[in-house]
Amino acid sequence: MQYIPAKTIITKTKNTSWFGTDYNMNIYKGCCHGCIYCDSRSDCYRVDQFDTVRAKDNALEIIRDELRRKVKTGVIGTGAMSDPYNPFEKELSLTRHALELADAFHFGIAVATKGTLITRDIDILQSIKEHSPVICKITITNTDDAISGLIEPNTAPSSQRFEAVRKLSEAGIFIGILFMPVLPFISDNKENIVSMVSLAKKNGAKFIYPAFGVTLRNNQREYFYEKLDEVFPDLKMKYISRYGDRYQCTSPNARELYRLFAHECEENHILYNMKDIIAGYKSGYEYNQLSLFDNIF
Repeated sequence: MQYIPAKTIITKTKNTSWFGTDYNMNIYKGCCHGCIYCDSRSDCYRVDQFDTVRAKDNALEIIRDELRRKVKTGVIGTGAMSDPYNPFEKELSLTRHALELADAFHFGIAVATKGTLITRDIDILQSIKEHSPVICKITITNTDDAISGLIEPNTAPSSQRFEAVRKLSEAGIFIGILFMPVLPFISDNKENIVSMVSLAKKNGAKFIYPAFGVTLRNNQREYFYEKLDEVFPDLKMKYISRYGDRYQCTSPNARELYRLFAHECEENHILYNMKDIIAGYKSGYEYNQLSLFDNIF
């Protein structure tokens, strides 16, 4: 594992409307999942050697000191730019120890991942839940393992991710699915929508949050098209013809699919509106209280 320097790791969230987080935390940089659509590959994020995972040097010391200095507690989001449960986490346990620090300083946590290793840390998530909001989001873009293997080649199959959802749900964790991106001409079909909601319900998901389309920017777009040529060789020209160099590539069937999705969610009592999801996992918590733990450690 290569370590890179970092001056800060816990940063204030600019947009709290995204799952109600107050802070962001990225312990790792880069990603080895190989997802063909990943937005974090875009030039604007300036992540060199994106496919190589690196850890931030002295990450736990930095996190401890930054949490100690916070005047207010809140919910820390992790997983926005680099998956906190990459394959190296199994040995390094940096995410696990960071969760322990969040627990010690009475911060909540919002985890986004494609990694099934998250189930290892159920005990800490349960401990945090005793005093602060906890929400876990597992990205599943397609219910077909064969399709997910093509578009997310280095991740666990979708079926294993649904199993992780079930384990977290049974442990009392507020868990749901990030159903994004729903790729045009690949995943944007009624069968995938209906089966996604059905499997979410079966495995105890509290919510599904979708995006019926994909965003494409410089560098990301070129990589996406290169991979389409490898795994879906008839689709690149469809994308170019329909979307050109657009950033927002919305599914041609987005309105119809969203209506079906909303209907299925309501029939199965699954949340899908952001405000309802935030209210659901924060219910009963005072998550912005003054920190009483400045002298810990």
